[in-house]
Amino acid sequence: MTYRFLGNSGLKVNDLIYGNWLTHGSQVEAETANACVAAALDEGIMTFDTADVYANGRAEEVLGRALKAERRESLVVLTKVFWPTGPKGPNDSGLSRKHIMESINGSLRRLQMEYVDVYQAHRFDYFTPLDETMQAFADVVSSGKAHYIGVSEWNAEQIRAGAELARELGIQLISSQPQYSMLWRVIESEVVPACEESGLSQIVWSPVAQGVLTGKYLPGQAAPEGSRATDQKGGAQMISRFMNDEVLTAVQNLRPIADDLGITMAQLALAWVLNRPNVTSAIIGASRPEQVRENVKASQVSLDDDVLARIDGALEGVIERDPALTENVTQRPS
Repeated sequence: MTYRFLGNSGLKVNDLIYGNWLTHGSQVEAETANACVAAALDEGIMTFDTADVYANGRAEEVLGRALKAERRESLVVLTKVFWPTGPKGPNDSGLSRKHIMESINGSLRRLQMEYVDVYQAHRFDYFTPLDETMQAFADVVSSGKAHYIGVSEWNAEQIRAGAELARELGIQLISSQPQYSMLWRVIESEVVPACEESGLSQIVWSPVAQGVLTGKYLPGQAAPEGSRATDQKGGAQMISRFMNDEVLTAVQNLRPIADDLGITMAQLALAWVLNRPNVTSAIIGASRPEQVRENVKASQVSLDDDVLARIDGALEGVIERDPALTENVTQRPS
């Protein structure tokens, strides 16, 4: 596995990170989850991403148990705060000082760890002053409960403002975690330049577009039984934006490109994001250990300009580029 520096920090992370959104504590049983984590470790993945909201805390618990026997100093563990967990009371969500302080303690308890390496704001909070949020993060860092701070799905303006406050407070805001794939490129025009200016780099989620870029979903055909598109616990809703015949037909145009390179379509999708500017890592999930072993091969794939042009041509007309979609508009006050 390849290691890269995260943002303008000295922290090294895998270029492929194992994540457990929509899997641990939800789609897959604990025994399978443990096997997937073991496969990731066997392949050299030492960087793991989770969040308190995943399966309402169960994902952190499963990951913590799976990593319990590992040397903590050899691991890089990332988790997140924003969405509600527990009974969803009035202070059980957002980025208030109260919620951040209580959430980091809950995450560490579930992970069975004394600290996380990167603590990430899972969304931007329009209702809490940004200086309150960043001061709380600074106190989390100064207490030794996190080493660095990151954000997820913040727009360019929010990233610049957060980075300025982080510098004033003497903490390191080093990462942005957006959705990014061949099909979903909304960060390119605004978020990426803001991150380059502010010393952040991207850890991207859904690099295979929730599985659509594997090519397993065919236009005009029902989704395979047991796939994410049939998962009513959240997977089907997340993948729905890509599940139309226009997108699925275009994705099939990628198959000959992958075949010419001697790789799978999933490996092509992962290699594409790893070859993009300002991208440090891509998060991979798995419901079977074999998926981990196949996906890590993408780390060694380079794509030349001709291949990149072929990919753009194959997907012409279905690529989403609107930067406004980076913003979490559902949380903006009316």
